[in-house]
Amino acid sequence: MANTSGTASFNLDLSDLIEEAFERCGSELRTGYDMRTARRSLNLLTIEWANRGINLWTIEQGIIPLNTGQISYPFPVDTIDLLDHVTRTGTDQNQSDLNITRISESTYSTIPNKNATGRPIQVWINRQSGNVNKTTATLSTTITSADTTITISDASQVASTGFINIDSETIYYANISGNQLLNCVRAQNNTTAAAHTAGASIYANWLPCINVWPTPADPGSQYTFVYWRLRRVQDAGGGVNVQDIPFRFIPCMVAGLAFYLSQKIPGALERAIGLKSEYEEQWALASTEDRDKAADRYVPRNMMYA
Repeated sequence: MANTSGTASFNLDLSDLIEEAFERCGSELRTGYDMRTARRSLNLLTIEWANRGINLWTIEQGIIPLNTGQISYPFPVDTIDLLDHVTRTGTDQNQSDLNITRISESTYSTIPNKNATGRPIQVWINRQSGNVNKTTATLSTTITSADTTITISDASQVASTGFINIDSETIYYANISGNQLLNCVRAQNNTTAAAHTAGASIYANWLPCINVWPTPADPGSQYTFVYWRLRRVQDAGGGVNVQDIPFRFIPCMVAGLAFYLSQKIPGALERAIGLKSEYEEQWALASTEDRDKAADRYVPRNMMYA
């Protein structure tokens, strides 16, 4: 009697995955450009997957300590969206997670006093692009790592509130007066507070972030924002690595890449319809399996705004 392999570790590194996709198009992987164009298509494919819905393997938990008087807080730039979130107080046996309700931009904009303090009970998720843009403004005076007021040459170059980069540090500022950025919170986005010299360039940083309301109260409250986020699928990589997907999605990824390539390879276009059909079938199989199998829970909630 023949023995089984005893293993269940089959995967495709990037080169094998691309070769399989080319073969389904009736072609071969021959040149460095073939590899480059396939990697580009593969990255576009994973971005498309993010638009198709929740990919369970990309859910990650994160925490953000909330500071007294700080309204906006960045989260990782590869974040697609937040699924759930709570406000946590205490630690260990004294830990308590309290609901914080997600609201829209239009609801947040109608809050009369956004600087009111207390336990945060509402959050607006501001899904910015994560792009960093150099402005024509520069730092007017040298600052230390502890300064909370920053003077720049032209404040019209940045938003009325938000985040900037100076050298390698990301800084949050709450508001502007003249050319001064006020109520700055240093060392945001996992950077380190540092001194910066006059003349340093100012970069506008469009980080995805949350705005909480009310603004966290005194430091003794020790509020922490705990969230579960959807992150982007990691990039295709350089050629020898495997992809950032569960093994269940390997057939879907191969089928999707073959369809994408069929639209670019001369002579393969006639296969595109069939390859697209196969891709959609494989996506349906994989995405149907990749779902939360817990029982549905419905929580009624009455909300009133004065």
